[in-house]
Amino acid sequence: MSRIREVLVESTDPVPLVTFWSELLQLPAVDDAAVRLDDAMRLRFTATDEPKHIKNRLHLDVASTSADHQADLVGTALALGATRVDVGQGDVPWVVLADPGGNEFCVLEPRDEYRDIGPLAAVVFDARDPRAQARFWSALTGLPVTREHPVYASLRQQSRFWLEFIRVDEPKTVRNRLHLVVDGPDLPRLDPEGNEILTT
Repeated sequence: MSRIREVLVESTDPVPLVTFWSELLQLPAVDDAAVRLDDAMRLRFTATDEPKHIKNRLHLDVASTSADHQADLVGTALALGATRVDVGQGDVPWVVLADPGGNEFCVLEPRDEYRDIGPLAAVVFDARDPRAQARFWSALTGLPVTREHPVYASLRQQSRFWLEFIRVDEPKTVRNRLHLVVDGPDLPRLDPEGNEILTT
């Protein structure tokens, strides 16, 4: 089985994103390129020459523990340079923002399933077939499928962020800016919907 080693975000200006995410998540920056999620996991930022043009196909969900905490997180994010964005979410209990690099993320309302796993609740994939994507990533990583529905599916990591797959109609058309970095033998370069699989 492969293990998830990092969450990697590409940006034309990655250094300010380290500061943004370190302060928002209240987690230490390892250096000018990464935030430490736990002893073995990093949220890493790397430079790219490609500007961002469309909504990311993967995004981060930030956990909250109360309505006041959610409001505080949104206020902190905006003060750090985030902006509110509309991705067609409508009237929902979570708040959709973009970090200073334009990367969309959600500040979630309190949810029991994300308690006690840290400030990062989930890495979320847009998926045309969430159940098939969940099964692929489960086979790749050994993580159990804990929720399965035609419009969403979830994999749970013990004491870490979940992997979530949410139904969208649009196919993948450009290279992702947010990736999971995994290790293991003979890994495919792409998942069934064309998301790049980066390796250590």
